[in-house]
Amino acid sequence: MTQNPESKPHARRPRYSGKHPRGFHEKYKELNPGRYGSEVEKVLASGKTPAGMHRPIMVDEVLACLRPCAGDVAVDCTLGGGGHARAILERVLPGGRLIGLDADPLELPRTESALRASGFGPEVFVAHRGNFAGLPQILAGQRADVILADLGVSSMQLDNPDRGFSYKEDGPLDMRMNPRRGEPASQLIARLSVNDLADLLEENADEPHGDVIATLLKERLVDPTGVTTRSVADLIRRGLTSADPRLEESDVLLSVRRTFQALRIAVNDEFAVLDALLRVLPQCLAPGGRVAILAFHSGEDRRVKKAFQAGHRAGVYAEIADDAVRATPEERRANPRSSSAKLRWAVRAALGT
Repeated sequence: MTQNPESKPHARRPRYSGKHPRGFHEKYKELNPGRYGSEVEKVLASGKTPAGMHRPIMVDEVLACLRPCAGDVAVDCTLGGGGHARAILERVLPGGRLIGLDADPLELPRTESALRASGFGPEVFVAHRGNFAGLPQILAGQRADVILADLGVSSMQLDNPDRGFSYKEDGPLDMRMNPRRGEPASQLIARLSVNDLADLLEENADEPHGDVIATLLKERLVDPTGVTTRSVADLIRRGLTSADPRLEESDVLLSVRRTFQALRIAVNDEFAVLDALLRVLPQCLAPGGRVAILAFHSGEDRRVKKAFQAGHRAGVYAEIADDAVRATPEERRANPRSSSAKLRWAVRAALGT
């Protein structure tokens, strides 16, 4: 039988050892929810997040804080997988619209396509690639009734070893939200001095063993070529255990996590971008407009809390959250990644203040 030269060869699914796929790219059913929906539902029911899928966090709480209504102009500063955006869009229609921002050039087109397939056309949903520091330019003089910023890294980014955000699977030590710009984490380590790296670990993640970890990284990772996530994680584990055998394994693992967090924040300049957003928020919100921000570690939450408090004292915000809203125990069990989330909100006062 002669094969049609224009036909594509049959794509074989990834091969894997054992009875069940373990690696990210091997989980072909989870990565194709349209075809294997029942399998994805089984993973979700077990309290896990399917590969390539992001579960939006605290959706009900976000909606309760933002109170989106028909006709509102809404902004999702961190579109991610589109879970929050979808919920907001359903409430601002008819008459409203949503502007979605995301710095990730790989995930943004996928999310935009998914929302378009759900019936949200360009007249009600517009996607922009870029971080939220450029929100005033994107709004171009108009003001939003609802603004949301979810500062967490999406599951699509965390779980894909090619992105280098996690040591769960081995991959290049990259961590860039936009892999087409900037320097990866491996090059950042090579460029910084021991003292600068130690300061980074303390400032970005409150890491108590920053000096030891910085010395380890600089001594062993002279050449950034080929540095992987697991090699860095193993280096920190062995080095900390050797430096202080009294350390509990859980404490060592926490230091590994904090190191990855600190590097990711530095690679993407996350604190500077957040500070820029907090400065421009008042000029982007309509009178009575509401903003909600989901933070996932103390450095982010402190910035949001202080900015909202300062704005409240100055009369810029008419009302702010007294305390951070947390995920329910049920959500924490169903989605452990929600456990560290803190949600704060503010309401814009009348213009002129």
